[in-house]
Amino acid sequence: MKNKAQQPSTQLPDQAFELYDKYAHGMLSRRDFFTAMAGLAVNAALATTFINSMMPNYALAQQVSFNDTDITASYQKFASPQGHGEGRGYLVKPKNAAAALPAVLVIHENRGLNPYIEDVARRLAKAGFIAFAPDALWPLGGYPGNDDAGREMQSRLEPAKIVADLAAAAQWLKQLDGGSGKLGVVGFCFGGAMTGRLAADLPKVVDAGVPFYGSPPPADKIAAIKAPLLVQLGELDERVNQQWPDAEALFKQHNVNYKIEMYPSSHHGFHNDSTARYNKEMAELAWQRTLVFFRQHLS
Repeated sequence: MKNKAQQPSTQLPDQAFELYDKYAHGMLSRRDFFTAMAGLAVNAALATTFINSMMPNYALAQQVSFNDTDITASYQKFASPQGHGEGRGYLVKPKNAAAALPAVLVIHENRGLNPYIEDVARRLAKAGFIAFAPDALWPLGGYPGNDDAGREMQSRLEPAKIVADLAAAAQWLKQLDGGSGKLGVVGFCFGGAMTGRLAADLPKVVDAGVPFYGSPPPADKIAAIKAPLLVQLGELDERVNQQWPDAEALFKQHNVNYKIEMYPSSHHGFHNDSTARYNKEMAELAWQRTLVFFRQHLS
C-alpha cells in the first residue's frame, strides 16, 4: 500500500484535526474553521496549507486499476421503491470465478461514491469477493467529482430515503447471480454508521459488518443485530469514540457478537489513503483484519 498524500505539518496541534473533522461533517463553516484555527495560534497561511492537504488526491492513492485484468467492473442500477425509486452503484467481480462468491456492500463517506471508495471495491474483488458500492447521490445525478460539492449534495437528501436506498442495495446484492447468498457490509465514516444501521434493520440480510470510524447504531435498534461486527476506530477520533462506550454496554447486554479494534495514533479517516489523515501502517492492519473477518463469517 502506498501513501503519496501530502502529510500535514507537525507544527499543528491535534485540535486542528478535530476542527477539520467538524468542518468535513458540516459542523463548522469554512469561515468558522479558520476562525477556530486562529484561536489555536495557527496563522491563515498554515491553516490554508493544512485544509488543502486534507483534501483528497485520488490519482496518487489508487491501489487497484479500474482495468486490472483480474476483475470486471461496471455500473449497475437497482430498484429502491421505499427510497428514491432507483439507485446506482459500482459493481466489481473477480474475473472467471469458478464458484459462487460472497458479496460485500461498500458504503461511502458523507460525500458520495468517490474514487477512493471505488478503489476499495476493487480491492475486495481482488481479494475474492463480489463488491458493490452504491452512490447515495445518484438521485441528484451522482458523485459530482468534488468532495466538498458531494457533501453539500448529500446534505440535501432526506436521510430516511438514503437509508432505504442502501437497504435496497443490500437486498439486491444478496440475491445477485454468482453470489453465494452471504453478504458483508463495510463502510467508512457515514458509511460506518450505516453499516451498523443495516445490520440492525436487516438482520436476515447482513451476515457480517465492518464499520470504520462510524457512529454506533441507534440504541433502540441494537437488540436486533444478529451479524458479527468488527468495529474499527482511530485512537485520536474523539468525536466518534465518545459515542461508543454506551453502545458497547448495549452490545454486551444484548449479546451482540462484536469486537472493537482501536488503532494507535490514528485520526478519523485513517484508512483513506487519498488524504493526509492516512496512517499507512494502521490502515494496512485494519484492512487485513477486515479481509480475515469476512472470510471467516461469509464462507
